[in-house]
Amino acid sequence: MLTKEVLPLYDREMEYLLCDVKKDAEGFMVQGKMGIVKDEATVSGGTGPGRPVVETGTILFAEVLGRTLSGRPLLSTRRLFRRIAWHRLRQIKELNEPIEVKITEWNTGGLLTRIEGLRAFLPKAELMNRVKNFKELKENVGRRMYVLITRINETNNDLILSEREAWEMLNLREGTLHEGTVKKIFPYGAQVRIGDTNRSGLLHISNITRTRVTAVSDVLEIDEKVKVLVVKSMFPDKIALSIADLESEPGLFISNKEKVFAEAEEMAKKYRQMLPVVLATRKSGSTLSNALPFDSEEIMYANWKWFKFERD
Repeated sequence: MLTKEVLPLYDREMEYLLCDVKKDAEGFMVQGKMGIVKDEATVSGGTGPGRPVVETGTILFAEVLGRTLSGRPLLSTRRLFRRIAWHRLRQIKELNEPIEVKITEWNTGGLLTRIEGLRAFLPKAELMNRVKNFKELKENVGRRMYVLITRINETNNDLILSEREAWEMLNLREGTLHEGTVKKIFPYGAQVRIGDTNRSGLLHISNITRTRVTAVSDVLEIDEKVKVLVVKSMFPDKIALSIADLESEPGLFISNKEKVFAEAEEMAKKYRQMLPVVLATRKSGSTLSNALPFDSEEIMYANWKWFKFERD
């Protein structure tokens, strides 16, 4: 087994083989990544030779690549780790759940990170906030964010992410409570910007309160801060909001706005409890049965654990 095939490293990690894990590893280690990192190599006055990359007696799982000219098996732990990493990524994508990553690099097209040690690309068009220049793009390096895997192709080493779709999945679920700002008032409702984002939803006049409203301008003002609940929309890709579902009694928003907003958390929790239980989050159109995907591939690996995502 060649040294470069022992560990699942990429080129930027090689210089860190003789590092102090507690002090220097943050620059290249990725949460959830599998691998062996050498420590206790820093000595007074500089960096010493340290210990071997892999100690004698270490048990490694490896893939057979072929044979050397002398007939000995040519092994690679790195290749096996890579194969498992792609397997785990396919699993995450099938489960269709956002995951947290740390941005490590940037280029003119977007941001770069690593998931399970594999390089992933987040196009700037898929960021929540619009990027106006390269400086703003570079400022995202080191930031942690939730992303959704949107495209994966092991053959071409393509791993594409989206922060925008992850945000929508996490924050636009029915029953999610948000603070918002009234930006526009229409005869039929109000446009409310959600938090500090550039996303807005419609607060329809029928969802402002459970009592009659003659004119929206009578109960809401431009730039007014409100708390709103995400409710089921009648139109695809449209965000529907409600204050009426936060009222503990009909018409309370008209008589006592402060009480409605003070009780918002409790009322939102009650609303979520009445929602039907969602048993699966797979994308519509999936042809897989109720069996776990990639079962035949899973048995190839030792000590395998299946990903599980739990919600409140």
